[in-house]
Amino acid sequence: MRRTLTAGLIVVYCLAPFYWMVVSSLRRTVDIFSTTPWPSPPSLENYAAVFGGHSDFGRALLNSLIVSGVTTVLTLAVGVCCAYALARLTFRGKNLVLALIIGTSMFPGALLIVPLLKLFTELGWINTYHAMIVPSMSFALPLAVWTLTAFFRQMPHELEQAATIDGCTRWGAFRRVILPLAAPGVFTTAILAFFATWNEFMIALTMISKADMQTATIRVAQFGGASDFDTPFGTQMAAGVVVTIPLVILVLVFQKRIVAGLTSGALK
Repeated sequence: MRRTLTAGLIVVYCLAPFYWMVVSSLRRTVDIFSTTPWPSPPSLENYAAVFGGHSDFGRALLNSLIVSGVTTVLTLAVGVCCAYALARLTFRGKNLVLALIIGTSMFPGALLIVPLLKLFTELGWINTYHAMIVPSMSFALPLAVWTLTAFFRQMPHELEQAATIDGCTRWGAFRRVILPLAAPGVFTTAILAFFATWNEFMIALTMISKADMQTATIRVAQFGGASDFDTPFGTQMAAGVVVTIPLVILVLVFQKRIVAGLTSGALK
């Protein structure tokens, strides 16, 4: 009973902000400061404001999808190969290499903004997708390499040996045997990388100034009210709900694979 109550309190604590965001998004502008647990009457005017006028929020969602999708694919392509090499190959300084990879993720993102801005300005990358994709990869790759290295290490070497006896090359054994078995871990890493890139704000805000290249997180922060002193809380809440929906759908659809990936290394 105590465990159930504790679990219930944790669920309420975690979901309460999202519930209030949904409720606020359904309130009329005149009722936005109401404290009732449910809007009366419910209204979709905030959602109409998100996609209406000149907000072009659909374009911002598409930009977020492109940046997150490309970053996730590139992160997996590089991270899987790097993690497999660190897990299977024996060479001097391997642990140092892994430590350096993880060490790069310890630098605060704000510390890299100015150098990246200067570099991308010289390269002519400002207001382009790769100005957001490359920095996002630098943050997602260490997590991917660390997670997948631990995942590959717990796989027995006999798998590759058996595949080699059956005529597979080293690459064939990796592609046909190891990679399918590592699918839960790879999939979980992909979800984490996608989530991190989808929610990224600082890089996109710094590198992008054109409205048609902005991502959804930037567009939400830039929603304006009727005047300089008016903050469109309802519209921002509605946009927040729209931005959160793809993440919720991904978790609900692939929750079994996510749990399998997170727990696959727990037992020998």
